[in-house]
Amino acid sequence: MDRQRIEVPDAELAVLKVLWDKRLATIREITDRLYPGGGVSEYATVQKLLERLEQRGCVARRREGRVNVYTPALEREDLIRHRLRDAADKLCEGSLTPLLTELVGARDLTPEEIRVLRDLVGRLDAGRARE
Repeated sequence: MDRQRIEVPDAELAVLKVLWDKRLATIREITDRLYPGGGVSEYATVQKLLERLEQRGCVARRREGRVNVYTPALEREDLIRHRLRDAADKLCEGSLTPLLTELVGARDLTPEEIRVLRDLVGRLDAGRARE
């Protein structure tokens, strides 16, 4: 799924976020999370969103008794990677540097975020040194 175009509109993204958080959920559980107190029309909306996501391979469904249980087949990190690469291709002739520079400089990073970035750069440098 990495190189094909992954389109996830905002409404479908909301469903995926619930699944990323819960890891598995029924339509009712997703509906209750997205539309507290929602009724039949909200349930039908979530069902249609899940059908679309399943058709594109973004969620998987299995039957448990009388209900369908959904799990994410597309992970958050995969969608992030795809969207950043797509933005880099469209805005920066494929270079990730301007995007990353803007993302990192857009707000104050926590010490933990800075540590994670330093570790990543260190691993990248170490990998280049072995080549």
